[in-house]
Amino acid sequence: MTMTDENGAPTEGAREAGGREFAPRPKKRDVHGWVVLDKPVGMTSTHAVSVVKRAFSAKKAGHAGTLDPLASGLLPIALGEATKTVPFVMDGRKAYQFTVAWGSQTDTDDTEGKVVATSEARPQEDAILALLPRFTGTIQQVPPKFSAIKIAGERAYDLARDGEEVTLEARPVEITSLRIVSHSPETTTFEAECGKGTYVRAIARDLGLALGCLGHVAHLRRTRVGPFAVDDAVSVETLREGAEAAATALRPVATALSLIPEIVIHRDAALRLKRGQSILLRGRDAPVEAQAVYTTCGGVLIATGSIEQGEFVPHRVFNL
Repeated sequence: MTMTDENGAPTEGAREAGGREFAPRPKKRDVHGWVVLDKPVGMTSTHAVSVVKRAFSAKKAGHAGTLDPLASGLLPIALGEATKTVPFVMDGRKAYQFTVAWGSQTDTDDTEGKVVATSEARPQEDAILALLPRFTGTIQQVPPKFSAIKIAGERAYDLARDGEEVTLEARPVEITSLRIVSHSPETTTFEAECGKGTYVRAIARDLGLALGCLGHVAHLRRTRVGPFAVDDAVSVETLREGAEAAATALRPVATALSLIPEIVIHRDAALRLKRGQSILLRGRDAPVEAQAVYTTCGGVLIATGSIEQGEFVPHRVFNL
């Protein structure tokens, strides 16, 4: 029988039936900031958030863009007030290194799916290089059937797993750069930089089809997300070393906003923003119009918002 105090909480040294002692759960606390996790292969994004949340005993956490279990690399995770800045990270550019295995196409466009077609052909490096300009700039891309895109309220991957026919429309995506890192007869490794909504698996699939040899992603690693790069990342093992090691991985909330302009304001203006009120920006160099900016006062993040006719309109106010 478990012993409890007058509030119903387990007492120190409480034991379960059978005499096994257990430790009380740590109290959840308010933690604000970003952790850039180097997610290992095999871990889901949801599990990764749980690992970070547990490491900090944080009340609130969320990630900035799903990374498939097959993939490794950067998964920025927001804690507390940092969750208000997630859209700025998700809208940022991303970079990947990925390897395409030639000679087969799968229904998931990666190694987790079943092979749906094969080819004996293998591409020459010159043929791939000649094709790359078609895959850079703003292009039309059909997302993989096994993706999180919704069709009539259902996720495409759920429909595909149930055996239903999934038809997705092509949509514009931006691929800033795509280059070859290494090449062999069976595989080619690429580096790509792209905008929001681009599927690397679709790049591999479409390259294989265009080359006439078919292909799918064999390895995938994300190396940049918005303002975060590999040098910012921390491993799961480090987070599990203890609270002190985890604390060194926590980055300020405003780190996510480093790619948009900052406006320094005085205390009275900060108090107005804290109440959700707009403020007039004064000074000869004050911007008149801007879609996304943030304000600070004494080095503390106050709000994100837009500038309309010289007035800062708060969209998100922070409690830091």
